[in-house]
Amino acid sequence: MVRTRDVSAWRETASKRWTDFIERPRVKTLRTRYARQIAFVLARLSPKEFLGLHLTVGVLVLVVATIAFSSIAEDVARNDAIVQTDLAVATWLHSHVTPSLFALLMLVTNMHSPLGVTIMAVALACYVAYRRWFYWLLALVVTLPGGMLVNDLVKHVFHRARPQFDDPFLLLNTFSFPSGHVAGSTLMYGLVVAWTFTRTRRPLVRAAVAVAAAGAIALVAFTRMYLGVHYLSDVAAAFAEGVAWLALCLSALTAFWGGAPLVSRQSGRDDGARIIVRRSP
Repeated sequence: MVRTRDVSAWRETASKRWTDFIERPRVKTLRTRYARQIAFVLARLSPKEFLGLHLTVGVLVLVVATIAFSSIAEDVARNDAIVQTDLAVATWLHSHVTPSLFALLMLVTNMHSPLGVTIMAVALACYVAYRRWFYWLLALVVTLPGGMLVNDLVKHVFHRARPQFDDPFLLLNTFSFPSGHVAGSTLMYGLVVAWTFTRTRRPLVRAAVAVAAAGAIALVAFTRMYLGVHYLSDVAAAFAEGVAWLALCLSALTAFWGGAPLVSRQSGRDDGARIIVRRSP
């Protein structure tokens, strides 16, 4: 069992070693020569600076999610091995459908339809407007409608047909790739997670909300596959698409706004109006 005293001793040792390292003559010379570049990098990693850590994380998430979506989309377009996996998973799920679970998952999927997500978004918009959290109101207005429009455009680019079965449980005439239900859920719950991270510094609360959101999105994705209206790659691509669009919108809004509202160190709360405006190198 790790004791607090051991952790404190380790921190002191690590701090001393780091201090000794940066005080070495060669290291000091490099720090002096590249002072501006080092300051720029540190500012990009600071949660308190304009265009700091929040924007850096947003850009990294955007790049990773975009690469993931592009990889899936390319495999689908080329009819690569992922298509065979899609067919195998779809066939297995279709052969294991039960009436009771079908009814339950229909309820879940209908709650996260475009209409269901719109109702949730309107309710959230009314709440943040009432609290005068205009950053998050603008984030909601930009992210959800724009993300769903992007999803619809991508559907028409790929023209992928939905899974075909001799005895289908649901028949839909729209395109399959990527899933609109999963994209909408990712945007909606992703906004809630981002909002929570600015409202509290408690790791357990942050982790609980993030896990709950991920679980809800995964459940929606499973309902779409179980009901036989989407392939595995459809829901995976929709998740990557939603994450990429969310990261793009929040990063752009943070840069435009001058920084995202943050929690107060003293009270752990924020009135939603305090903006970080300090400019970094």
